[in-house]
Amino acid sequence: MKLLRLALAALLGASLLASAATAQTTRQLIRGTITAIDDKTATIATREGSSVTVKLADNWTVGLVEPIAMSAIKPGAFVGIASLKGEALEVLVFPEAMRGAGEGHYPWDLQPESMMTNATVATVADASDGQTLKLDYKDGTQTLHVKPGTPIVTFSAGQRSDAKPGAKVFIGAQKAADGTLTATRLNVGKDGMMPPM
Repeated sequence: MKLLRLALAALLGASLLASAATAQTTRQLIRGTITAIDDKTATIATREGSSVTVKLADNWTVGLVEPIAMSAIKPGAFVGIASLKGEALEVLVFPEAMRGAGEGHYPWDLQPESMMTNATVATVADASDGQTLKLDYKDGTQTLHVKPGTPIVTFSAGQRSDAKPGAKVFIGAQKAADGTLTATRLNVGKDGMMPPM
């Protein structure tokens, strides 16, 4: 009976440690170029000049980031826009299946002081130098300006073979308390483009 209690206590302790480890993970955005990859890990030369190794989940997938026309930004579209002081730095038009992903308005690290707004386009108005968008999300509204030449992209399904040395990537990795990085998805720029988000 004592052995059973000890075994149960050990099991409970391991479970609590696993829960604590899970709770301690944080999200880390990685932008850069793949220098090496297999089915288990990817090594990325980051835009900051460092090299990081990312563990790939067993079910990891690839999303291709490809350019689309400004006409894809229309009322009802769900978009992710990185901006600085009301000016769009890039626009991601999400596929319908990803509607609602990351909805809100929050700090972003594309540039110092930049913000990210994931929201539904309420209105699109022509401006003398581009378009003015009114964006609605669950906690508020933002109005952003999109100039001609601003990168506008979307996601399409990719293959693992698209994630190869030399490919440009944007990764939302989970960072554990011990510094280990893990990703379930690699966003790869199509035809060598750098994902702009």
